[in-house]
Amino acid sequence: MTKKRKHQEDFQKVKLKVGKKKPKLENATDTTFKTKAIQIPEQLKEDGVLPTQNRKLNIKDLLSQMHHYSPGIKHNALLGLKDLLSQYPFVIDAHLSNIISEVAAVFTDKDSGVRGAAVHLLQFLASKIRAEQIAPFFPLVSAHLSSAMTHISEGIQEDSLKVLDVLLEAYPALLTDRSIILLKNFVELISHQQLSKRLKSREKLSWMLSVNPNRRVTSQQWRLNVLTRLKKFLQAVVDGSSEIEDEGLQEQKDSSHSVRNPICISWKVHANNQQHIQLFENGGLQPKINSSFRLRSLVSVMDSAEKGLSSAENLKGFIEIIIPLLIECWIEASPAQSAHILGNLLESESQQLMQQVLSIIHLLWKLTKRHDETYKMELWLRMNYLVDFKHYFMRHFPYSLQETVKHKKKDSCKGNKYCMTSSNSVDHLLLNLTLCDIMVSLASTATLQMDSGWLDMIRKFVTDTLQDGSKLNSKQVNRLLGVTWRLMQIQQNKVATEPLIKAVYTLYQQRNLLFPVRTLLLKFFSRVYQKEDLRTQRIRSRSKVLSRWLAGLPQQLALLGLKNPELSNQLIDIIHSAASRSNKELLQSLQATAARLYDPLEGALVLLPAEAQRRLVQLVYFLPCLPASLLACLSRCCIMGRMSSDLAATLIGILHMRSSFAGWKCQVQDNSVNDVDYFSFLFSTLIGFSRKELTDLQGIRGKPHISQTQLSPVRLYLTDLDQFLHHWAVTEMICHSLSTIPSQSQCFDILQTGICKYLVGLVVIPDSTAGSVLCAINKLLDQACILSENLHKFLASCCYSLLYFLLTLDKEDAEHVQKRDMLWGSCISALALLPRLLRLMLQSLQVSRICQEELPVVAQLLRLLMQHGQLRSHMITNEFLVQQIIKDIMMLKSGEVQEQWLTDLHYCFNIYLASHPQGPGPINAVY
Repeated sequence: MTKKRKHQEDFQKVKLKVGKKKPKLENATDTTFKTKAIQIPEQLKEDGVLPTQNRKLNIKDLLSQMHHYSPGIKHNALLGLKDLLSQYPFVIDAHLSNIISEVAAVFTDKDSGVRGAAVHLLQFLASKIRAEQIAPFFPLVSAHLSSAMTHISEGIQEDSLKVLDVLLEAYPALLTDRSIILLKNFVELISHQQLSKRLKSREKLSWMLSVNPNRRVTSQQWRLNVLTRLKKFLQAVVDGSSEIEDEGLQEQKDSSHSVRNPICISWKVHANNQQHIQLFENGGLQPKINSSFRLRSLVSVMDSAEKGLSSAENLKGFIEIIIPLLIECWIEASPAQSAHILGNLLESESQQLMQQVLSIIHLLWKLTKRHDETYKMELWLRMNYLVDFKHYFMRHFPYSLQETVKHKKKDSCKGNKYCMTSSNSVDHLLLNLTLCDIMVSLASTATLQMDSGWLDMIRKFVTDTLQDGSKLNSKQVNRLLGVTWRLMQIQQNKVATEPLIKAVYTLYQQRNLLFPVRTLLLKFFSRVYQKEDLRTQRIRSRSKVLSRWLAGLPQQLALLGLKNPELSNQLIDIIHSAASRSNKELLQSLQATAARLYDPLEGALVLLPAEAQRRLVQLVYFLPCLPASLLACLSRCCIMGRMSSDLAATLIGILHMRSSFAGWKCQVQDNSVNDVDYFSFLFSTLIGFSRKELTDLQGIRGKPHISQTQLSPVRLYLTDLDQFLHHWAVTEMICHSLSTIPSQSQCFDILQTGICKYLVGLVVIPDSTAGSVLCAINKLLDQACILSENLHKFLASCCYSLLYFLLTLDKEDAEHVQKRDMLWGSCISALALLPRLLRLMLQSLQVSRICQEELPVVAQLLRLLMQHGQLRSHMITNEFLVQQIIKDIMMLKSGEVQEQWLTDLHYCFNIYLASHPQGPGPINAVY
């Protein structure tokens, strides 16, 4: 075999036969595999069918159609979404992210119908979605809004303002977070950038108003639409900042007379350690931090874009851009320089544009006041814009509207050429007042001489407007009084301020003023008075008009009454503030009107709510004199129940402090409260009923109003529970006042004389009066007091009548059961303090004169008196008398089976009296 033959045998090819399988290679990879199904029952469960609208489309179908090329399908999808979400509101929360993103994406759609449907859907969603829900997605909405506002299409720009209206109405705080971007968009809507040749070296861009002939509206109307939205946006920025002071009459930062809510403290609760006293600095308004360090706010750590208009740099930059554009808009809308028309009449559309220009500047001025360096900002504004404002704004001042449509009806504003009205609800007076507010903010005391020309114009306009007798709304009055206040601060001498105050008082004297207007005027006068009062006595010069206004407040309060509680509260606060400062004119007027204010039937004290009543009660302390007639009215107010018992106790305490018994180390005001009149007030209030009412009660007979017994000449008139509890609470305060009088014996003699003169001899006495008299006797009685025989008999009759009423009281009578503890305690204390009183009561128990039904009551009374520890020794002293009463009872019950109550009476007598135990026992009566 040759070598070639061998070589071929090493690489022989395997021959395959037909029908045979190819043999597997030794190094072949096995590619076979097996599969098994994995079943997850919970995940395979369907959520159910999604809700659909009338076209059987669910939320996913409708959202997918939003990407369709056809405008009709997208329009129908938006309408279907509104229909679906109105029927199934829960779908909004489940698909909120997709809904917001898809709706915002069509803000820039080419078809106007689609954009209109998107705006309507957004308005519907705004009423259903809260701000905290949409907050995570609001950057996307704001980005689409910015894209629409800067779009090249005029129609999309116009519809973007509608979207802006919806968002400003529903989510103003979220929208103002992106103020820098949106403000730039506003500027670009009405202007374009142009590189100035003079400023090329500085690379600074200037803005100029743009004119687009392709718009459906005129350029002036378009600017009006944009500026209206810009004004709303800036208003939202101002409202969102708590540091910005409100316009008009709101308190300034340096005012120390802001309204503070008092903290009511109940000393009874604190005395029992049930509540701790918390002290607050600054009256609880703001915490006062005694530190030389100042914390940096979160705004300072942000970049300029995130700060927005809260940054002084950003605010100045925006003012530098927008003010020149606003001045150009003003020039276009202002009246022609060659027109010599009285009052500088304006067309309606021009006036609206000018109003928006001034409103935007006014809001920007307010934003400048929240920065720390407000004074520097005001100087910067004056230096840059005062000349232009005087030239363009004040040139044709004041402005009014030219009426061209309606001439049939006369103008309701009588003779005021600046206060015209029209069918489009344009406020022409507000235009002039806004301009005045802007201009006076640029003036100060230091620049008074330089600005005297245009300041005199404004002062004359303000004075004429206040005095012409026209009907003004609250917004106009607020702005008007704000300008007046600023003018008074610029020139603070009396010659300049008195005519302004007099003009405001002329407006105040108008009849039928609206409540907000009246409130603003009251705040203005109150603020002027407080500012005047802060001056030192050396330079103080009282305004005659202001004094006249203060003197008329009490009479206005008496006439107003319950007609307007809110206005009454404001009057009371001002009167209280002036009275606490000892204003002579007001105190004299208050003294003359006190009888009407504190009338128990129709006075403001009994008609107004509780808080106003509290303030009126406090005014009693400042009254120069408290005559007997006024004290009689106050006594009736205390006992009639038309004010709370706590407030009545406060009034009694105030009168005690005004009396000569308050223990003042210094001499009190002469003849403020006469001693006789003061005791008459205390006694009348203690009795709780007038002489006429007591006389009328004498004719009442029988149940359920009268409780009577045959053993006592005194019948009890059962008062209502509310009246009883009120009278009892007042009685406690009366007793406290009586107990603080130094000469207790003389005080007791006066009380004894009053009781004998007005109560002894009456047949019917109210239960609360009887209990109050016993309570006062217990409080004032000491060893030096001597009771007359008539008083002894009267008190004994009252005690037995009260005890008989309590023992015969039905347990189911819930109203009178609550009186039991108070009346029982007063009777037992009186019997324990006066042994003769107990003896007289026992002597009056002549059981032979009573019927059989009253015998068990007398037996129960004797048993309870014997069991009571405080009366044990007195009952032992009267043992013979008690024994005789028991014998008489036995004689009346002889021949019959002895009942249980009689057995109990014998047992108690044998235990407590017959054996003569030494000292009072520990057992008290429980019934």
